[in-house]
Amino acid sequence: MKIVHFDEMFHPEFGDQINIVTKYQVKQGHDVYIVTGDSSVIHPRFNNFADNTNMDEKDKIFEASTGVKIIRIDIIKYISGRAIFRRGYKKLIDNLKPDILFCHYNDTVIGMYYTLINKKLEYPVIFDSHMLAMASKNPLNKVYRRFYSLIVAPIIKQNKLRVIRTQDDDYVNTHLGVPSELTPFISFGSDTTLFYPDSDIKLKIRKQLNLKDDDFVVVYTGKFSEAKGGKILAEAFRQKFDSNRRVVLLAVGNTNTEYEKQVEGIFNKSNNVVLRFPTQKYFDLPKFYQVADLCVFPKQCSLSFYDAQACGVPVIAEDNNINNRYSTRLGIIKT
Repeated sequence: MKIVHFDEMFHPEFGDQINIVTKYQVKQGHDVYIVTGDSSVIHPRFNNFADNTNMDEKDKIFEASTGVKIIRIDIIKYISGRAIFRRGYKKLIDNLKPDILFCHYNDTVIGMYYTLINKKLEYPVIFDSHMLAMASKNPLNKVYRRFYSLIVAPIIKQNKLRVIRTQDDDYVNTHLGVPSELTPFISFGSDTTLFYPDSDIKLKIRKQLNLKDDDFVVVYTGKFSEAKGGKILAEAFRQKFDSNRRVVLLAVGNTNTEYEKQVEGIFNKSNNVVLRFPTQKYFDLPKFYQVADLCVFPKQCSLSFYDAQACGVPVIAEDNNINNRYSTRLGIIKT
């Protein structure tokens, strides 16, 4: 089967859904393509968070290691994080003659376009939704939601199009008006060829970091923004823990904004050991979980908790509707 994934952003060194799903689809024997935006126009999500240099070379490495084919197309600009592509992408995808088109992000300009023209396509199209109510901060979100529920959702319902929920959240139903029977929840989990428990790696990395075997190591990976609870994490490690074991924090991520720099300042004043690391490539992350005794996500949620638990590490996460749904199944400790 030829499967074409259309996503407005793709970074070959990330651990996003499109990076993992396409790799495993090739393993299943499918012919898989990613059609995405030109890397010369950087998506706002990647600014100050990813290494955006030598992207052509990174694409080639991803293609060689996974068997996935990457096609990048021209982008005019991003508006509110949404890509505005130049004309011609539909003809390009049509010429690929896919057996199915997987259009990522149902609520983008491209997602809505393919919803509206689905009857004119010679191939089926499915969508997915990555949005959560807690992450929807755009000041015009109410206007957008009303537009989507009045114009786009009825077409989805009429044509029985599928919008896969990548998180166990009803945002696409309650805010965008898509019927629940058309929004299956399919979580893609973790790439267990990369993330798995390994006691030998644990000892090796502890030795490299000058950590003792009995140190209690806590890891956090991600942004240190206010939304992610950067200061909550930093303040929690400011005072020395009353413990017979030395407590060490591995804090992995960049600090670029003024808020994040304040978080860095609090880390520098910690009475515990805080080891700082920049944002990592997805395939360099496993060792940080494998070496740890505990993983913490102070606010919101993160798909990284799949990766941490795939490495056998328990997780502490915020008490919210997403983490509540996973806590019973996966043993997450809620705070």
